[in-house]
Amino acid sequence: MAFDPLDNAHIVAERLDDDLRDAHPAQIIAAANARFGDRLALVSSFGAESAVLLHLISQVNPAMPVLFLDTGMLFAQTLDYRRNLAARLGLTGVRDLRPRFEDLATGDPDAELWKVDTDGCCHIRKVLPLDKALEGFDAWLTGRKRFHGGDRLRLPVVEKAGEQVKFNPLANWNKANLDAYVAEHRLPPHSLVAAGFPSIGCWPCTSQVEEGEDVRAGRWAGSEKTECGIHTARAPGAAPFLGGDL
Repeated sequence: MAFDPLDNAHIVAERLDDDLRDAHPAQIIAAANARFGDRLALVSSFGAESAVLLHLISQVNPAMPVLFLDTGMLFAQTLDYRRNLAARLGLTGVRDLRPRFEDLATGDPDAELWKVDTDGCCHIRKVLPLDKALEGFDAWLTGRKRFHGGDRLRLPVVEKAGEQVKFNPLANWNKANLDAYVAEHRLPPHSLVAAGFPSIGCWPCTSQVEEGEDVRAGRWAGSEKTECGIHTARAPGAAPFLGGDL
């Protein structure tokens, strides 16, 4: 059943969260797919833990749109992983999202914005392309989990995101759950995990993590930044950001 635009996204999200907050991830994905159909997409980084959710998607709807943000600053290993994993799982709806040339030319012509303004860099290379792509959908799925800590500690299974509904099927799972699923289904790891990268983003802002550190300690290490911005609420109709301080 397609999303009724007359429904209030907040009410819909609350009701779905009540129904699904203790459900298995596969049930959450199936419920989202049944409710929103081709108006549902998965946003995936094809990162360190992405194989679990991507495999679950392949079991429910292998043709589901999968939005992959190719920022132009990803590790080569991530690009290889995206190609190989999508083929292995039979995912036919993967779409590569890239920043617009105009935005890069205006806001980051030398590809060095990350050195002085990581928020601005993420906005141009992640937030703007994803916001544009999501205009065609009523709901989307993410791979966020509560055990990652920070702002994710109180992560609901279903939440409102602007006028859309956002599903977090793995919110309740911990690392042991993920590892067990990977082993059961023999899912291939991202090659950088073994090198000490338990969370993988763009190469300038991702570093290795020492044993015992938080999973996301290597993301924007040494700063207060913990999220790239795609999961941060923004005012409807906000003007595009093209460099400078946020």
